Amino acid sequence: MKTLSYKNTKISYTDSGDGTTIVLLHGFLENKKMWKDYIALFSEKYRVITIDLLGHGESDCLGYVHSMEDNAGVVKEVLEHLEIEKAIIVGHSMGGYVGLAFAELFPAKINKLVLLNSTSKADSHEKKINRNRAIKAVKQNYINFVSLAIANLFSENNRTRLADEIEKVKIQALKTPLQGIVASLEGMKIRKDREALLHENLFPVLLILGKKDPVLNYEESIAQIKNTNVKLVSFEDGHMSQIENKEELETILLDFFE
Repeated sequence: MKTLSYKNTKISYTDSGDGTTIVLLHGFLENKKMWKDYIALFSEKYRVITIDLLGHGESDCLGYVHSMEDNAGVVKEVLEHLEIEKAIIVGHSMGGYVGLAFAELFPAKINKLVLLNSTSKADSHEKKINRNRAIKAVKQNYINFVSLAIANLFSENNRTRLADEIEKVKIQALKTPLQGIVASLEGMKIRKDREALLHENLFPVLLILGKKDPVLNYEESIAQIKNTNVKLVSFEDGHMSQIENKEELETILLDFFE
């Protein structure tokens, strides 16, 4: 594990392997440890960077709102510190929002983008209301909120089959400080709609979705890539493709990196 400072805030990251750079960005309530098996595989052929986003894992909180733009700034800071010109970005869920913000702000620094169980769309009015409810709920009962939030990311038919994996994700999620959770919810709530980026063909984009994703509506997610060159891969499971569809995902990502 390595650290640097972004706006006087400690940022934690890892750096493994050599070759074309792959940056792996975790989602909300996750951290860089989720990529452990992927680092082992990808670093045989690529340089793999993982980053704890603001208020997650071993990175500190920056303030009361962690915008996607600030998180994109963190990614840029890490790449510049390591003297990396360009990278392929893989973002899971919130990590995908950060990847899109990075692509908009620093288009010359991105090779390819993978949106893993993520969307280019801004929060709907209903989703913003749900974010506010989540902020209230986590302040009232932190442990209960985190435990429920994690279980609800998996498709219903996987909640028993993957009970051990879900427990491991919960243990990591419970290391996320309250301020980090609230600041991320506030940041996701105000994020920009970046669907236009998917239509501009500035770089190759891969969208990976779960048909039974409890968080992202599958039909709405497909609609955003109509008349684009975005490559689509759909799984039959939920929001956690990196766990629910691990082996297939590894193969698909390696193919896309090529």
